[in-house]
Amino acid sequence: MVKIGNANDVADGQMRVFVVDGTKVNVANASGHLYAFDDTCTHMGCSLANGELEGTTVTCACHGSQFDVTSGAVLRGPAQRPVRSLPLQVNGDELLAEA
Repeated sequence: MVKIGNANDVADGQMRVFVVDGTKVNVANASGHLYAFDDTCTHMGCSLANGELEGTTVTCACHGSQFDVTSGAVLRGPAQRPVRSLPLQVNGDELLAEA
């Protein structure tokens, strides 16, 4: 696990992108729970950070694909493959992700 930021960097209902070992990782705060996943939509490669977070669902701004931030699962196409979900830990106020 590597430190990627501060646990307070991501407000409730918001998403923020961190770079972990050269990969853009999106961290979403859904009701105080933090989830990490690849920021790249599996449909056409758009940044999911440009989309909207509602509860635990992120909607891609490009074509409307929806993913569950807790698992990366596709909830609505056109994307057919899930986004990679990453283990995340909070240690004090440090935000740690698997590299």
